[in-house]
Amino acid sequence: MIPLWLTILAWSVTGIGLLCAAVIVADIYLGGCRQVMKSWEAIWPISAIYAGPLALWAYYRWGRPATPQWQQRHGAPAQTSLEETAAIETIPGGAASFIGHLIAVPIVVGTGLTIAGKGVWPMILLIAAFALPLLIVFEYRSLTRAGQIRSAGLRLRVALKISVFAIVAFDTGMGVTMLIVAFVLGYPPTTIAFWFVMWGGLLLGFMTAYPMVRWLLGRGVTTPAESG
Repeated sequence: MIPLWLTILAWSVTGIGLLCAAVIVADIYLGGCRQVMKSWEAIWPISAIYAGPLALWAYYRWGRPATPQWQQRHGAPAQTSLEETAAIETIPGGAASFIGHLIAVPIVVGTGLTIAGKGVWPMILLIAAFALPLLIVFEYRSLTRAGQIRSAGLRLRVALKISVFAIVAFDTGMGVTMLIVAFVLGYPPTTIAFWFVMWGGLLLGFMTAYPMVRWLLGRGVTTPAESG
């Protein structure tokens, strides 16, 4: 039995996230703050759905200043530190995982797919399977735009390496949350309480992926992907 207060809280938090996403979408498409790298126009509002005001703050701190319109008015933004760059680089993994959730969870629920009698195991695997190619495409385009790796094959290998490390690190945090939901809380995937906990799992995934991304950047494995 899911407590009523939790259902109300879950809908409230989700509503705030959707409102934050709407603010970002309006700023991009109505306010003219178009991103140079178009994938960020999806990443920022998707991130806002589960991260709410945190994503909105990050957008106004790093996303908006990367747009040509902002730079025409205010000049070039301040250079980001390694820690800030790592945070920016971690955000796309959360958006990819979010999309993976939206695809994988209905598939598992609709088909009744299980491993060892539990639906959580195929959910975790399918989320990673759907998120990984999305992140590879993003990283490949980021590396292409950066222009520091001229070989397409090498860019693909680097993008694959970054994406695998990031997804594994992200799913470590997110997977723990999913296991808690499956084995402790028991919330069905058809309830808003389940998705509320998933929003928390995505935030936890960000926290477990951030050190990995920072380590990769520190080792020079990748050129930082600009948020524009």
